[in-house]
Amino acid sequence: MKDIQIKKLIEAERKRQKRVINLIASENYVSKDVLEALGSELTNKYAEGYSAMRYYGGNEIVDRIENLCKERVLKLFKLLPNEWSVNVQPLSGSPANLAVYMALVPVGGKIMGMSLAHGGHLTHGHKVSATGKFWTQVPYGVNQKTELLDYEEIKQIALREKPQIIVTGYTACPRIIDFKKFREIADVSGAYLMVDMSHFAGLVAGEVYPSPFEYADVVTTTTHKTLRGPRAAMIFSKKDPPNMIGRAGARELPKKIDKAIFPGLQGGPHLNQIAAVAVALKEADTPAFKKYAKQVVKNAKVLSNELARLGWRIVSGGTDTHLLLVDVWLNGKGIGGKEASDRLEKAGIIVNKNAIPFDTRSPVDPSGIRLGSAAETTRGKKEKDFVEIAERIDKILRK
Repeated sequence: MKDIQIKKLIEAERKRQKRVINLIASENYVSKDVLEALGSELTNKYAEGYSAMRYYGGNEIVDRIENLCKERVLKLFKLLPNEWSVNVQPLSGSPANLAVYMALVPVGGKIMGMSLAHGGHLTHGHKVSATGKFWTQVPYGVNQKTELLDYEEIKQIALREKPQIIVTGYTACPRIIDFKKFREIADVSGAYLMVDMSHFAGLVAGEVYPSPFEYADVVTTTTHKTLRGPRAAMIFSKKDPPNMIGRAGARELPKKIDKAIFPGLQGGPHLNQIAAVAVALKEADTPAFKKYAKQVVKNAKVLSNELARLGWRIVSGGTDTHLLLVDVWLNGKGIGGKEASDRLEKAGIIVNKNAIPFDTRSPVDPSGIRLGSAAETTRGKKEKDFVEIAERIDKILRK
């Protein structure tokens, strides 16, 4: 690279990544093959539209790449092409979710999503997001005593508010979601059911987390977390949702979503991203990846159990996934989440400060931190390593 400044900064970031313990739940490390696809000549091609329906010439090869990516993702998640459609053009998770609402919810309509303070995502209708400015969020959360989803309470909210869409799948929920119960709630309230599986998509692919596809009308996901791909996103839509028969436009979900992505939100797709996603999907469709996914969950459980043993309170009492929330404030007996994150980073352990349900502290300096096991599992760490990591965290936070 001739640009020495950027070259040095990239090298500095490479070294930083190598020397730290990365416990950011939304990060992972991609393979050299994924990086090669990202840095390929595909970045030179502009291809507005979809395969065989482009607005530019010269698309014979990129059409094949996009089609291959779609084939691989349907195969990975065991979906039949006559039942499910997938759009692989979203640039990231936020525009993917925005596109779904644009397609299915009238402006001013209701999005029923988990409160950000309880572990939801900005794009599930939060007021500071575009999704909360163009639509109205109907929030729900977890039970204060158990810190688990209360499905009966969620049902009552849905029956009272009658949202157009119910969103499940979160950024800070360590427990497995009961998609069947959400399907029942969506049915009785007349809503679409959308699952944002961005955090646990790799666990679904690795068969250590239940698949949402039996119950959802729409599924969105990023590709860079547990799926271990580049920063991109995908939208799956049911071609003929049996629960939505008779509802106006129910059979048009894929077409509506495709139009919402292009020309609704985006121009030409990032074809280098799509190729890199295809590479990651092939890597995920292997016995080795299933072994990896199992180890991710094992490692998270060990980290959770060890921190609890050392006296830290784990939100909801544990984890079923790749992430956990740790209450470091401990009702004033511990430290704030910002200080915890800062201390750990100085010691080479990277986490993020995070609110816990019913937090009494500011989001800027909340009561918790969020930890994830996916990135360090990619580096080959096993249970014994996470025992050591828990012990290091404990010593750093108790200084």
